[in-house]
Amino acid sequence: MYIVDRTLTFVRGFIMSYGPSGIKKKLWDKEFSSSKWDFIDNTAGDCVYPYLEKYAHNGNILDLGCGPGNTANELAANVYQSYIGVDISEAALAKAVRRSQENGRGQQNSFVNSDFLGYKPTQEFDIILFRESMYHVPYGQVIPILEKYAKHLKPGGVFIVRLYAGDHRPGVIKTRVTAKLDLLKREFDIVESRQFDLPAMPNVVVFRPRSKS
Repeated sequence: MYIVDRTLTFVRGFIMSYGPSGIKKKLWDKEFSSSKWDFIDNTAGDCVYPYLEKYAHNGNILDLGCGPGNTANELAANVYQSYIGVDISEAALAKAVRRSQENGRGQQNSFVNSDFLGYKPTQEFDIILFRESMYHVPYGQVIPILEKYAKHLKPGGVFIVRLYAGDHRPGVIKTRVTAKLDLLKREFDIVESRQFDLPAMPNVVVFRPRSKS
C-alpha cells in the first residue's frame, strides 16, 4: 500500500507540474479550494523580498505562478507601481484578489488566470519573478521560457528566481532544483546569487539575459 500511495502521489505531482493545462487547472483548483495550502498564506519575511524591493525601482512586477497573492500583499506597497500575478488556479486567484482589496491594493495589483507557461504579456517589467514556480518548468523548457519572457523585461530589468534546494528531511538535496539553478548560472548574466542557511536551503538568483556582442 505504501508503494502504491507513493506512486499515486508522484504521478499526481508530475501532472500538476507538467501535465496538460486543463488537467493542471482542475487539480490546482481542487488543492486551493481545500485547506491544504493554507500554511503558505503568511510568508512575511521571506528571503526574496529584499531583492524585490531592491530591483523594483517603483516600477512593474510580473509574478509567474503567484498562488494566493503572497508577494502582491506582503511586499512593501511603496516599492512598486503595478503588479500582475499569473496563476492557473482560479481558487488561488480569488484569494489573491480578496486579499489585495482588503489591503487597499485593488488598483495596484491585478491577476490573470492562465498557465504561465503559455501566458503572453502585453507590457514590459522591471522584475519578472519565479517564486518557486520555476520548479514546475520542465528542465528542457527553462531556457525557452526565459527567452520568451526576456522580451518583456525593461532595459535593466531582471529575472528573480527563488527555489528551495532541500526539503524537510535533513541532508536531502533536490537534484532537479539544483540542476536548474546550475543552468541559470551557466546561461545568464548573474547579478546576485545566494543560498541561505535556512531550513530547506532557499536560493535566490537575480539575473539578466546574457548580452549578445
